[in-house]
Amino acid sequence: MEVKMKLNEMKESIGSVLIGKEESVDLIMVALLAKGHVLMEDVPGTGKTMLAKSIARSIEGTFRRIQFTPDVLPSDVTGIQYLNPKTREFEMRYGPVMTNVLLADEINRATPRTQSSLLEVMEERQVTIDGHTEPLPTPLIVIATQNPIESQGTFPLPEAQLDRFLLKINVGYPTLNEEQQIMRAYRLEEPIDNLKPVFTTDEVVQMQSMIRNVRLSEDIEQYVLSIIHETRQSKYVEVGVSPRGTIAFMRALQAFAWLNDRDYVIPSDVKKLAQPVLAHRIVLSLDGELRKTNKDVIASILEDIEVPVEDGAVHR
Repeated sequence: MEVKMKLNEMKESIGSVLIGKEESVDLIMVALLAKGHVLMEDVPGTGKTMLAKSIARSIEGTFRRIQFTPDVLPSDVTGIQYLNPKTREFEMRYGPVMTNVLLADEINRATPRTQSSLLEVMEERQVTIDGHTEPLPTPLIVIATQNPIESQGTFPLPEAQLDRFLLKINVGYPTLNEEQQIMRAYRLEEPIDNLKPVFTTDEVVQMQSMIRNVRLSEDIEQYVLSIIHETRQSKYVEVGVSPRGTIAFMRALQAFAWLNDRDYVIPSDVKKLAQPVLAHRIVLSLDGELRKTNKDVIASILEDIEVPVEDGAVHR
């Protein structure tokens, strides 16, 4: 009960900084508990950086930021081994990945070589420099951002990189009333300055273990697998969701159910998370690119597949 109260406190405190974005906050917390990473795609100024900083402060964790540009090197991200002229010995200087919350700002402005330096970080939660491997702090969440309206000087993320993001989120603009609340909240002070830690990093690691006790019934498993396999058979899809995506979907569902005070997953959880977890993992065929978006494909798959209900019946 105390954990649930603290989770609500964390959501409320972050909500005081990022006003009107409760859904984005919920999804970020799902990613944090599911040991996942988040890709946030939106125009500048919608609060992506502020959200990442708020998460770090709420879990009493360290926060580092990388501003990606075409001249950023892999060693600027992971670190380098250098010769200390005073001691005449090689020393390790780790990059900004040695943190709890890493903001990879405008990740698509980095070259593919630099983007790939995050693959080991995101998947294996370790960094290898000149043959020396070092585990990264726990918990670790990478929050990457990209601007969808600018293509000049950018390098699209490859499928292997996209597949390592648990969720893709669009923050979006606030409503008129929400923006009025933002003006009033920021008029005299910066709300993030008043943000206090709610959890320690050790408590977050404990919660990450607790969500694995959340159950998926056989009906829910079949429902999830039907959606996954349909992405591989759709005429609009060239490359469907990978087995890594299946596991990611399961972890996200467990975290979402646990955050909603349940130890079991229900069909509405699957519908809620299908698009943010799966849409960025599919590659559309030529026919699909002409007629649909990734989200459209996932939405149509959800409409076509029978949904299990608690009494064992099915409905569409």
